[in-house]
Amino acid sequence: MAKETKPRLTVDEGLIRQLASLLDDTGLGEIEVQEGDSKIRVAKGGTTVMASSAPAAAPAASAPAAPTAPVVEDIASHPGAVTSPMVGVCYMSSDPATPPFCSVGDNVKEGDTVLLIEAMKVFNPITAHKSGTVSRILVEDGTPVEFGEPLVIIE
Repeated sequence: MAKETKPRLTVDEGLIRQLASLLDDTGLGEIEVQEGDSKIRVAKGGTTVMASSAPAAAPAASAPAAPTAPVVEDIASHPGAVTSPMVGVCYMSSDPATPPFCSVGDNVKEGDTVLLIEAMKVFNPITAHKSGTVSRILVEDGTPVEFGEPLVIIE
């Protein structure tokens, strides 16, 4: 009888080191990166490093139903949401002496810079993906942001 073998999980040590460096640079406590079904999470303050190549199993059908929570708006799925393409620190202007790139009520054009994200000592301009009016700014100057986090809403 042949013995079944599980596929070996290959871990990119360079990626883990890069993610750990981002944690140090940004002051974040953990970071998670997902590509397809593969996911890597690195957390500070312990030895937690998780990698998975399959989504978690759904709870069994016989499990008791959880109490319903109030409906919370999923702002990240808003069609006007500008989300962070990376982990880093958000800056509303190019330096403290200049006004912010945008404020609530400002009209912006597609391609206009709405803020900067510093990652690994590089300032990356985050641009409007459509023209419209800035209805909400969801982050504060100098705060850490995560990948996919909504930053600005353009109506």
